[in-house]
Amino acid sequence: MTQHGPLGVAVIGTGKMGADHVRRINDVVSGARVTAVVDVDAERVKAVADGVEGCTAYTDPAAAMAAADVDAVLIASPGPAHEAALLTAFEHDLPVLCEKPLTPDAASALRVMEAEQRLGHRRVQVGFMRRYDAEYTRLKTLLDGGELGRTLMLHNRHRNASIPPGFTNANLVNDSLVHEMDVTRWLLGQEITAVTVLRPRPSANAPEGLDDPQFVVFETDGGAIVDVEVYLNCGFGYQVQAEAVCEHGSARIGDAHDLLVNTAGRWGGTIAQDFVERFADAYDREVQAWVDATRRGEVTGPSVWDGYAAAAVCEAGVRSQSEGGRVEVELVGRPAFYR
Repeated sequence: MTQHGPLGVAVIGTGKMGADHVRRINDVVSGARVTAVVDVDAERVKAVADGVEGCTAYTDPAAAMAAADVDAVLIASPGPAHEAALLTAFEHDLPVLCEKPLTPDAASALRVMEAEQRLGHRRVQVGFMRRYDAEYTRLKTLLDGGELGRTLMLHNRHRNASIPPGFTNANLVNDSLVHEMDVTRWLLGQEITAVTVLRPRPSANAPEGLDDPQFVVFETDGGAIVDVEVYLNCGFGYQVQAEAVCEHGSARIGDAHDLLVNTAGRWGGTIAQDFVERFADAYDREVQAWVDATRRGEVTGPSVWDGYAAAAVCEAGVRSQSEGGRVEVELVGRPAFYR
C-alpha cells in the first residue's frame, strides 16, 4: 500500500548506531519522521525522545510497534534482541530495516526467514550498507556489465584504527568480516561455500586474547577465490578496500583519492577514523532507499536470505578460527521466495 504522508518510524535501540539513525531520519532523509524510540535504558531513551518533536519514548518494543503513529521499524538494538523484535514486527505486518546482524546465528535467522515466508511477502531489508556506497555500487555495475569477463579473485582489506575493549576473535568474524561476506556474495552473485582463517603472529597492538590481524579465504560456488585482510588495531585509521581481478582486467576501490594534497615537499590526504565517517553517505542512501521503497509499498535491498547466508558463513568462520583449517558453509536451499 502506498504511503502518502511522512513515514512514522520507530527506532529500536538508541546507542551509537540508533542515535545516528534518529539524527539521519530527522535531518537528512526525506519522507519520514521518528515517531517512537525504544531502549531498555529509560533515561537514555527519554533524552533522545525529548530532542525530537512528536516522538514518544518506550522501553518495550512491542508497545512502540502497536502505536498508531508507527508505520515502520528500524532495528538498531544488539543482535540477540533482533529475533524477538522482528517477529513482533511481523505480527503487525510492519516493514523493517534491521541493522546487521539479522540475528546472531543461522538457526535464529532461519526461524525469521520461515516466519517472513508465512506472511507471504517480504517485510525486511537488512542493513548491509556497503551495497549503497558509491564506490561499491560502481564496482558492482562494472562487474555485472561483463566487460572485464569473469571475476577470478577478489582481494579485500578491512582495517580499523582500534576496536572497543572486550572485542574477541568471534567478534572479528561476526562484527567486522561479515561485511566482506556480504559484499562478496553481492558483487559476484555467488554463495560462499567454504572459509579458511589464517593467523600470522599477532601485532604488538593486539589486546590480550585477540589474534590481530587475521587473513581469511573464501571459496565460492562460482569458482572464485576471495581473500580478506582484517586488521582491527592498525593504529592509523579506518580503511576498506577491494580489488576484483577478472579475465580481462582488474578494478579497485577504496584508495580515497578524492583529495590529494601536495605541499612543503610532501604529498598525501586524510584517512577516515571510523566506519560512521567512511560510510556516512552509504548509510544516508540506504535509509533513503528504504523509506522510498516503503512508501511505495515495496521492499528492496538485502533480504532475510542475505542475513541468513551471512550468519551461516560467520559460523563457518568462527569454526575455522577455533578448529583450524578449511570449514565448509552449511546452507539450506534458497527458497523461491527470495529469488
